[in-house]
Amino acid sequence: MRRILAVCLNQTLHFQLKDDMEHGEAAAAAAAEVAEYKEYLQKKRIPHRILEEVKQPDDSIILKVKKQVNSYSVGDYLD
Repeated sequence: MRRILAVCLNQTLHFQLKDDMEHGEAAAAAAAEVAEYKEYLQKKRIPHRILEEVKQPDDSIILKVKKQVNSYSVGDYLD
């Protein structure tokens, strides 16, 4: 019999600029979307760790996150 002892999800999210907005507005909207996503993780109490947040030359943002999947234990993945 096999049991899952711990599991963790690595995500790479690209918060892209919207094409129908001026560049400055689109960059601000992408930054706000990143902030909302981080707040969502905190508000929902999802165990997570942000590994990297990189602003791209076009002002879009790439966020690398390690987070809990469903209600499985994360073990020492977030240490």
